[in-house]
Amino acid sequence: MAESTIQQQPLTGWDKPELDLSNAEWQSSSRGRGDVQIAFVEGFIAMRNSGSPHSASLIFTPAEWGAFVSEARAGEFDLT
Repeated sequence: MAESTIQQQPLTGWDKPELDLSNAEWQSSSRGRGDVQIAFVEGFIAMRNSGSPHSASLIFTPAEWGAFVSEARAGEFDLT
């Protein structure tokens, strides 16, 4: 088998800290639908799957979160 020539590079632009989410106050959707929870921690927004709370969380800057919410409201992520 040929040896891979692809080298893994660190993610560029990844300037988010390792956040301690152990004491985060997770909030569910206001309508109680879905499995997503968010928490505001140290100026960042963390999002996780409530069905797997110990799995990795997504971390957003306030600007990223604002763009995500704006696009979600505009229907960008609708699957229907």
